Amino acid sequence: MCEMLQNQKKETIYLLVATFILAMFVSPLFLLGQDAHIRVHDNLDSNLAWYRVLSESGEMFGEIGSTIPQIINGELPRSTYGTEFSGIVWLHAVFPSMTAYAISQLLTRVFAFIGMYLLLKRYVVKEEDAALIRVGVALAFSLTPFWPSGMLSTLGHPLALWAFLNIRAKDYRLRNWLTLGLLPLYASFVLGFFFFLVLVQAIWLYDFFTKRKVNIAFLGSIAFMTSIFLAVEYRLVASILTVHEPMHRIEFISSRHDLWHSIKLSLKNFFLGHTHVMTVHAPVILPILFMTFFLIIFKKKGKEEKAFLYLLVFNYALSLWYALWFNQMWRPLKEEIELMVTFNFARFHFLRPLVIYVSFALGCLILWRKGRKWRLIVWTAILAQVLVLIPFNEEIKYGIYYKTPSFREFFAEKQFQEIEDYIGKPQANYRVASIGIHPSIAQYNGFYTLDTYNNLYPLSYKYEFRDIIANELEKNTTLRKYYDEWGSRCYIFVDELGKNYDFRKNSDKTIKDLALNTDAFIEMGGRYVFSAVPILNAPANNLQLEKVFNHPESAWTIYLYQAIQHEEE
Repeated sequence: MCEMLQNQKKETIYLLVATFILAMFVSPLFLLGQDAHIRVHDNLDSNLAWYRVLSESGEMFGEIGSTIPQIINGELPRSTYGTEFSGIVWLHAVFPSMTAYAISQLLTRVFAFIGMYLLLKRYVVKEEDAALIRVGVALAFSLTPFWPSGMLSTLGHPLALWAFLNIRAKDYRLRNWLTLGLLPLYASFVLGFFFFLVLVQAIWLYDFFTKRKVNIAFLGSIAFMTSIFLAVEYRLVASILTVHEPMHRIEFISSRHDLWHSIKLSLKNFFLGHTHVMTVHAPVILPILFMTFFLIIFKKKGKEEKAFLYLLVFNYALSLWYALWFNQMWRPLKEEIELMVTFNFARFHFLRPLVIYVSFALGCLILWRKGRKWRLIVWTAILAQVLVLIPFNEEIKYGIYYKTPSFREFFAEKQFQEIEDYIGKPQANYRVASIGIHPSIAQYNGFYTLDTYNNLYPLSYKYEFRDIIANELEKNTTLRKYYDEWGSRCYIFVDELGKNYDFRKNSDKTIKDLALNTDAFIEMGGRYVFSAVPILNAPANNLQLEKVFNHPESAWTIYLYQAIQHEEE
């Protein structure tokens, strides 16, 4: 009894320490506000501007088939910006962008911690004296550098699995059903939970075929969560079921690798992970997994050892599937079946954060049971993993290491207000495009843009916009393939700049030989170009430099060019 109380006291202390570390980890976002440094890729360059555009568009509850007026001449489908039943959409509608971002980070990490802790405590690390493993692994999992707009799409997997396994074990308490019913409001079906629900369905099928158990409640819980997701994502469902014009995704070309390339990519994914589901598992977790593997592979295996080996194999299988999805063997099917092009089935590897950290917990548990000296290794490993993750804090990674612009510097609201005032016309009356910076900056500041970064827009618009940049694409094979075979970045690409959209005000880069189709730009409503670098042959492109804008709170120097209509002779 005394030992049990002592173990409980230790666990309470661990939980308090973990709470403190988690609070410190997210605190820069709250303390620095707009001066905080956060991820640019698939974040500042896209999603944060999308939320603002949506909240100010008047189309939050737009009808099926409605569009967003501010983007690409009103041709961007409302469904591209997702459902109005998403919690992160409402955070950005109610709060300033950085406040909403900070709250989202806090919510996601807190529920990631809670979910992993509950899952480990009930189903993986049950020993009273192994609280360090439960708390430490849950803390490490919650500190992983997840994709911000994914919310709980991957970090919510442990919480959902805990609820599903409870129902599977005939625990029908309300909390389990509430968990499954509420998670779809703060997660994405296509960016994580579709793949997770396939996994849970596989567990049900395993029970059915090996134990001859139907388990209606478990099956019903899967159907329940799936139904909630489909209801929340009704716009996505409608866009799939209704007849619509072709979208640019149907031209994606992804299956180009040979077998050797696929094997190398699978190993890269297995060891290093992926930018949208970063686990930072190579320095500490992988050595622990391999150590555990070699310790148990030739010995009699208990339940935990078997589970560990299954998860290790499953871990690599997910990486292999990810890599093989880009193999040329799929090309015939992808040419025939549109869904295989427009939906990224490679994302089964989004299950890896769950698999890796549960494997880590199991490996630590197996070592923990081997005695005192091994427990020191477990202590060291958990502490090391937390320390390895600290530098991936956004303020450290982007502010100190990469030295990217802060939120305030990136969106440069005061500078772009000066540009708007200089132009002196309602923003809806003209269209702009950007060179050398992301169009999300102009969009965030209310400008109506011909260029954009979106994952779904009409194929016809892609062709129309291409006329503007056709000459530049012909100069650069990489840019041509990037636009023609992917095209989600519908940007004014310039051969001399390449795939670089981060020319800050300390840059000395210039464009010497720009070759735009300005007539096509003007025909689409384009009037102004926001360039982050000077265009030396602007007159040859019928571009007239109006003014150069600098601001101490901005990361950019903006050269404002007006497109001049070509006069016919």
